[in-house]
Amino acid sequence: MAAVDDDMTDVDGQVNDALKALANPIRRQVLGWLRDPRANFPVERGIADPDEYGVCVSQIQEKTGLAQSTVSAYMASLERADLVISARVGKWTHYRRNEERIARLLEALDRTL
Repeated sequence: MAAVDDDMTDVDGQVNDALKALANPIRRQVLGWLRDPRANFPVERGIADPDEYGVCVSQIQEKTGLAQSTVSAYMASLERADLVISARVGKWTHYRRNEERIARLLEALDRTL
């Protein structure tokens, strides 16, 4: 029974981390935009395939109108919650959604709420 309790504690911790990251409306909005990066960001201005590598921080910064440091902090929060995956392309950091993790989060919420 202890192993089951440990598993639930781990799941609860992961859900809590994700919900903390999603508590900010701008972070939720960015995650929504990343669902379809080609529709939400100018592909011709990107330096990498948005489907494979995601969207550059500078593109997210431009769309939100926030300071680059704020956007970087927001994306780091989403990455710590494992909701996005970062990739370095040259000197730029790109982010894409972690669809597998998001699906597991939704399943966990469905089971517990």
